[in-house]
Amino acid sequence: MAPSATYPITTTHSGADLEAISDAVDEINVLKFKAAQQVTELLNDDSSSPSSPTSTAATSPFVAQDLGDFDTPSHFDATKDHSRFRQYTAAESRVLNFYTEQHAKQTVAHNLAARAQFNSPDRKRPEMSIWQAIECLNSLIDESDPDTELSQIQHLLQSAEAIRRDGKPRWMQLVGLIHDLGKLMLFFELATGQWDVVGDSFPVGCRFSNKCILAESFGANPDSTHPVYSTEHGIYTPKCGVENLMMSWGHDEYLYQVVKDQSLLPREGLAMIRFHSFYPWHREEAYGWAMKEGDEELRRAVRAFNPYDLYSKSDEPVDVEAVKPYYTELIDEFFPQKVIKW
Repeated sequence: MAPSATYPITTTHSGADLEAISDAVDEINVLKFKAAQQVTELLNDDSSSPSSPTSTAATSPFVAQDLGDFDTPSHFDATKDHSRFRQYTAAESRVLNFYTEQHAKQTVAHNLAARAQFNSPDRKRPEMSIWQAIECLNSLIDESDPDTELSQIQHLLQSAEAIRRDGKPRWMQLVGLIHDLGKLMLFFELATGQWDVVGDSFPVGCRFSNKCILAESFGANPDSTHPVYSTEHGIYTPKCGVENLMMSWGHDEYLYQVVKDQSLLPREGLAMIRFHSFYPWHREEAYGWAMKEGDEELRRAVRAFNPYDLYSKSDEPVDVEAVKPYYTELIDEFFPQKVIKW
């Protein structure tokens, strides 16, 4: 018998509103990703050199297991018309207002307080299985997404199924299945509003990169004039490692904090969860000063996951009951204790 959830949820937060801003943020990233792909294709066409950079994965001391071909090119979206996703102008105003608030409020003080609340011994942590968490999110965010008429459980399964069809390793399929579960934080009272749940992520405690989206809005953040936090390295040292950065509090960071000690996911899988919204780093190559040996493999992993995060939505439903046995077995493989403390 499946374990039962031990956390009754009552909330005044709107799941539909959360998804609306999440979708608007995704719109911008889809269009930026598409533009970056077009530039890459042009550069490749113009290149006269047949050689390509040599991967360092084979010699990296951080690769301790066979992770499978997780970073081969995605195929599921080869025939997808990326232009069918809504255009920038439809999301511009909503996203501008969202990032204005997010960039003003994501301070070191806020992030320390959020982590203190998460780790507080006085907090009653919800307990449920991964599948129950999927069903919980599905029930809380139940109104239609503008890019799909399907439910949250369908979106998660579509991401996982796209990764599965492309022959990616089982651990990456699981990442696709769970990558949005951190949105539950809003309903567990671990977030203040939409601004500290969704949106692009970035480190706090150092200078905000001008490669962050709408970077000018960081001017309203008090940390931007702090004598330490406003310097390039801030509270960190060069080559400290991206895993040692204090990332802005949101659903990516929250889910990473939940699963890092309760799963058997490899380092690359945890990076996909934690950093897939860290666009200034994995797309724009900002914060390079923080990278240490082994971090390039993490960025490669996040980039491999990115298309499945942006382009996996479809209006063709997955037969939930048909695939549920496969995914419950997959969940048990990487979450052997079954009941997770959220």
